[in-house]
Amino acid sequence: MTTERHLADIPTETAAAPATPVNSATPATPAPSVTPAVRAASFTAAPSAPSAPSARPGRPGIWRASVARSKVELKSFFRNRQSLIFTLALPIMLLVVLGSIFSGTVQGTTVDFKQVFIAGIIASGVMSVSFTGLAINIAIERDTGTIRRLACSPMPKSAYFIGKIVRVAVTGVIETVILLGVALALFKLPLPGTLTAWLTLLWVLFLGAVACSLLAIAFTALIPNSRSASAIVTPPFLVLQFISGVFFPFNQLPLWMQNTAALFPLKWMTQGLRSVFLPEAFARVEPAGSWELDRVALVLGAWCLAGLLLSVLTFSWRGPNVR
Repeated sequence: MTTERHLADIPTETAAAPATPVNSATPATPAPSVTPAVRAASFTAAPSAPSAPSARPGRPGIWRASVARSKVELKSFFRNRQSLIFTLALPIMLLVVLGSIFSGTVQGTTVDFKQVFIAGIIASGVMSVSFTGLAINIAIERDTGTIRRLACSPMPKSAYFIGKIVRVAVTGVIETVILLGVALALFKLPLPGTLTAWLTLLWVLFLGAVACSLLAIAFTALIPNSRSASAIVTPPFLVLQFISGVFFPFNQLPLWMQNTAALFPLKWMTQGLRSVFLPEAFARVEPAGSWELDRVALVLGAWCLAGLLLSVLTFSWRGPNVR
């Protein structure tokens, strides 16, 4: 009885509380798993840090790329002894040597033949820079794969041609100034005495240089490799000098030579420069009896357009030996 009374005094809550079984029927709540979608959402929701700049270089602006390419063109030209000798120095040597040999006056005039020759050699010097030198330079760059690499770079392709234009313009001005200085110092060449004559000198040289440069770009399609560049470019240049009134008075050449020369820019360049440096009376021994400056401008302008069209149609960024 005492034992029963003692058990009755135990609280019912304690007596009724069953022991928690080890293996409960209610499963334990597993830890939430992080799915790829949730992980991506958590990264998206987090504030993003400033993105790092892309490792791929962007395309430079046309102005900056053209300036940089022009500097490269000028440095490569003046560091190349072959370019300096055959492009700049050769016309100067011809002027000094042949100018010292030639004497007398042109038949039917009182004009010293040296004056006629100097006007022709200045035009020839500009063609040497803009046609011969440029064609050989492009052929070498194409054969070595330089042009191909530039075409694949972020540099705008037009910057390559702008660099060539700057190269021709700078070297052409230097060539003309040196030839004028030598002619003035050694052979007493009379400089133009009027503003009109100076303007004629500028536009004749400008149109002539542009026409010859564009023809040089197109002519490179005929050059298979850099080793044959000089052999292919030089002969046409020499022939045109002989038939265009550079070394001989144009009116004394055979008619078939005059007609052939009239198809190319050098004849019209020399004729335009003769109008600048020779007296007006000399015009009567020209084939047409006048300077024909309007036709000079028309023919040179037509060659600029033809050269541009030929360049677009024939220029290639990859040489035959470049993969």
